[in-house]
Amino acid sequence: MKITIITLFPEMFHGVFDFGPVRIAREKKLVDIRFLNLADYAETPKDVDDYPYGGGAGMVIKPEPVKRSLLAAGDGFRVLTTPKGKPYTQEIANVLSKKEHLIIFCGRYKGIDERVRDLFDYEISIGDYVLSGGEIPAMVIVDSVVRLLPGATSDITSVLTDSYQSGILSEPQYTRPRVFEGKEVPGVLLSGNHREIERYRRKEALRVTLLRRPDLLFKVKLDKEDFELIVEILKEAQNEQRNEGD
Repeated sequence: MKITIITLFPEMFHGVFDFGPVRIAREKKLVDIRFLNLADYAETPKDVDDYPYGGGAGMVIKPEPVKRSLLAAGDGFRVLTTPKGKPYTQEIANVLSKKEHLIIFCGRYKGIDERVRDLFDYEISIGDYVLSGGEIPAMVIVDSVVRLLPGATSDITSVLTDSYQSGILSEPQYTRPRVFEGKEVPGVLLSGNHREIERYRRKEALRVTLLRRPDLLFKVKLDKEDFELIVEILKEAQNEQRNEGD
C-alpha cells in the first residue's frame, strides 16, 4: 500500500509513525508513506493561502497549490480532512485499507477554495471539535488503516476483534493474577468451555455497548441470539434495581 500525505507541516509527522504496527508495516515494506509539502506547489511558499472573498476572519487555501499537489501525488484515492467531512468510523478504515494508493490532504485555516473540493473522493472528520489543522486527523487515519494490513500485527485475530471492528464495543478483559485486591476473574473464563466463554464475551460486549454506546446497536446487524442476550441483560438490570430498592 502507498500513502501520500499532503501537508504544510511535514515535520509534525516526525517520529509518529516509528512505533507500533505502522513501524512494523514500514519495515516489512507493506506500506510506503511519503509526504508532499503543500508550500512547494504554490507560486511562493507564502502564496499558499489568501483572504476570503466577501471578507471575514481567517485565511483560505488557494486552489492552485491544492490541484498541483494532487497532480504531483499521482493516481489514488483522495481524502480531505475537514470538519465538514463524514465522521470517521471503523467501517471507513476498513474500506481505506483496501486502497492501493491513499492520498490524504491535510486541511488548514478556514479550509480550501470550494472550486477544488470536487477533486477529492472523500472528506473525513475525526470528531465534533476544533483542531489547528488536518495533520492529527491524518495520523489517526494512517494508524487505523495500516494496522489492518496483513502482517502489520503479529495477531490479525486480535485486530479483527477490536472494539468497533464488529460494530460494537469489546467485552471487559482480564489477565493474571486470578485475584486482584479481592476481585476475581469471572469463573466462566477459567472453565475451559469455549462455547460458554464465547457466549459470555458476546453478552458482556453487548452489555458494555448498551450502557456506553447504545447508538451503535442501531447500526449493527444483530442475530436472534444477540436479542436474547440483550433481553437477559435488561432483566438482570431490572433485578439489580429491585434489589437496590429493597
